[in-house]
Amino acid sequence: MSRIFLVGDIGGTNTNLALAEHNEFGISLIKKARFSTQQERSLLDPVRRFLKETQGYIVNRSIDYCCVSGAGPVQPNNSIQLTNAPWAIRADELEHILGIPVKLINDFTALSYAITLLDYRDEREVTRIPHSDGTMPEPRDGIMLVIGAGTGLGVGFIDRNGGKVTAFASEGGHSEMPCYDRLSRDLHEWISTREGFPAGAELAISGQGISNIFEFICSNNFDFKTLSEEYETKWSHVDEGLTSEARSILEKPRIEWPALISKGALQDPYCALAMEVFVHLYGLKAANLTSLFLPTGGVWLAGGISSKNESWLLQNGRFMRWFEKNYAPHIRQFLAQTPVFIVKNYDISLLGAAVAALQFSTHT
Repeated sequence: MSRIFLVGDIGGTNTNLALAEHNEFGISLIKKARFSTQQERSLLDPVRRFLKETQGYIVNRSIDYCCVSGAGPVQPNNSIQLTNAPWAIRADELEHILGIPVKLINDFTALSYAITLLDYRDEREVTRIPHSDGTMPEPRDGIMLVIGAGTGLGVGFIDRNGGKVTAFASEGGHSEMPCYDRLSRDLHEWISTREGFPAGAELAISGQGISNIFEFICSNNFDFKTLSEEYETKWSHVDEGLTSEARSILEKPRIEWPALISKGALQDPYCALAMEVFVHLYGLKAANLTSLFLPTGGVWLAGGISSKNESWLLQNGRFMRWFEKNYAPHIRQFLAQTPVFIVKNYDISLLGAAVAALQFSTHT
């Protein structure tokens, strides 16, 4: 007998809702919709509009359970204050309008559940990142580490042992920002001064992080002479001041910057350097977290930025060269043997919420 779940994935930019069906063939999404998180005041109105749109999809059937993942920690009162949005998700409010049990989970708990559904050999869903020596290690049972740069930076991990899977939430995206040269240390100091606190990784390794890096290198605080040979970006005409492309981006609403910077990176040196610094920091942070969790099941790079900028991560081994850096020989050896993947399936968070809904509803 099949079951129907209402599932959601609520981030700082997008609010994604779906109807998911579980039957003898597994879990599938039968209807999806996307809303703007920043333009909504709560989750209630999007849910009402979505349910009105889906009436024809579940004729003579009812929704059995609801599971919503949100970008923030789950509070004891079963609510989530979104990290990068001005409103909160409240389970009691949803239960009141839905009349069914509602479970809230962290967004990277949902991603962690979903990662276990992926076939790492399926190039439609996953890209394997080769190591510097060309090898691509196979994942094994044990910890699987999920890191995702989106609007913010999320971290989650899964303990998979045979058929048993346990997912855990983490707020590791707010841990320390890695610094490796004068440029990154100056960036850290610039962000920290602005925030009034030591800069966390999310402020450089995310969509908002790309904007912060770009703003910094376009400011008078950045000294071009600090660039080392590690950087591929060419600066033959920096004495001429900001490029027209860079000035144009700075004049746009900040929410549009990350996409414009990514698009402009092929021809504009300011955009290119911003993306290069972002990838260096991403690789270093992934390595930091790998040394903490020792994920024999692999490092899985989720979130829209990784998949949309896959070429920047792969080109000239840009991500992997920095992922493999560590002062300790035995950690360098472990990093070189750790499989790393880019997740390309955009429905993965919704699928993860559906997996969680099945698991929680079965034990309710």
